[in-house]
This record gives sequence, C-alpha cells and structure tokens, in this order.
Amino acid sequence: MWKAFAELEALGWIGPKRPRMVAVQASGCAPIVKAYEDGVEHAELWQGAHTVAAGIRVPVAIGDFLILRAVRESNGFAVAVEDDLIEAGREEVAKTEGLLLCPEGAATYAAYKQELASGRIGKGERVVLFNCGNGLKYPMPPAEAALDLNRPIDYAAL
Repeated sequence: MWKAFAELEALGWIGPKRPRMVAVQASGCAPIVKAYEDGVEHAELWQGAHTVAAGIRVPVAIGDFLILRAVRESNGFAVAVEDDLIEAGREEVAKTEGLLLCPEGAATYAAYKQELASGRIGKGERVVLFNCGNGLKYPMPPAEAALDLNRPIDYAAL
C-alpha cells in the first residue's frame, strides 16, 4: 500500500498526505515487531513460529526492510497480538457485523481494539483494516442458534 500511494501521487491522482501504516503480527511469530522495537532495518529469523493465523506465520520476510521503512516513514508502528485475541475478534466480528474474517484479518481487528485501548490509536482516527483472506477456509465461529432454511426466517428473533 505504501508503494501504491507513491505511485498514485506520481500519477497526480492523490496529494502527498499519507496515512500511518501499522504492521500487525501474531505474538507467536513477530519478527517485524521485534525489528521495529529494536530499531533495526532487517528482521531476524523468528524461531519456533506458531499462530492460528497461518497467513501471517512468516518467520522471515524477504521485504522486511520495505515494511519497516513504510511503518517508520509514516509515523506508524508495529504491534503483535495474542492468538486468543485473534480468535475472539474473529468471533465478535462474525456475530456483530456478519463478516467472516480470516484469522489474519481478525488479527488487524484485535490489534485495532488493543491499540485503541492503549491510546496509540485515537478514538477520532479513521482506520482501515485489511482482511486479505476468506474466513470460509477456517472453522466457523460458534453460533448460539442455527437457522432452519426450510422455514421462514423470523428476523425479529435474530
């Protein structure tokens, strides 16, 4: 996205204003977060990587320096979230918004809630969360009741 903003500006489609970029990783595999916190340009290999969000279980990224550069140039930050918060976020969004996030997308939601509470993200800030996958590849969040597709739906009861 950081590169895309530069290209859009070069085309004259947008101005120089940019959003803060935030790198989100799972606590069980957070080499970019560690590199950001250590103030280094390259992330070291993360040993014993584990998370429920397989798409962000990347122990070493080829473009680590590009990610870190975008985060720093934008005055953003890097943050890690625990797997239980990822799962809770996925379930919450499914139940309250009707969106079936993949765990990777739910990690961004969990990070948003975490950093909103910490004050790193202000209550008045506009935020875009990327959900680059599909929740249908993963077990469905638990539901209190199932719809009977052979009967009319009682929307008031939902």
